Amino acid sequence: MLISQAIDVDQQIDAVWKFFDDVPQVAACIPGADLTNKIGEDHYEGDVIISAGPVKLEFAGAAKVTSRDNTKKIINIEASGADRKGRGEAQANLTAALTPTATGTRVNISLDLTISGAAAQFGRGLVADVTAVLVNQTAGSMQARMKAISLGLDPNSVGGPKAASGVSIAITVVKRAATRIFARFFLPYQPVARR
Repeated sequence: MLISQAIDVDQQIDAVWKFFDDVPQVAACIPGADLTNKIGEDHYEGDVIISAGPVKLEFAGAAKVTSRDNTKKIINIEASGADRKGRGEAQANLTAALTPTATGTRVNISLDLTISGAAAQFGRGLVADVTAVLVNQTAGSMQARMKAISLGLDPNSVGGPKAASGVSIAITVVKRAATRIFARFFLPYQPVARR
């Protein structure tokens, strides 16, 4: 499943690109993600925890930077992991392309996500909705960490990674699902003109 989203950051493109050079710092912006071990050049191991109500998935896996274009400001990261309880696996190929804007930088994210096992049973729409919520939360965390860096503060002072969970995901997912249902069943009736 291909998910595309844009994040606007109120920092200049060179500062954002420097931030993206620190992959564990970027991962720390993702709710529930924590890269705990560097196993090679641009290659890390870690965990991702996602909790939504009674469902809790704990993935252990690895992420590797497969390409980095300093001129065009494009980075590609491949990641894969397996749920610790054997309920599923996930593979992701993420591309982030930075472009300057009048107020800072736009980060265009393209995520090609493949999920198998229990997590895949939630359906494409739900997975896309949850991913969109996580991307929005990541944007907020990224803004806060980059602001801390620009002020000469420790970016970890804004808080460490927390498991992606519950209320905000559930509320947003329900709103998105309701919008889809409303659009599908209650769009204005368009009568066909008779001749």
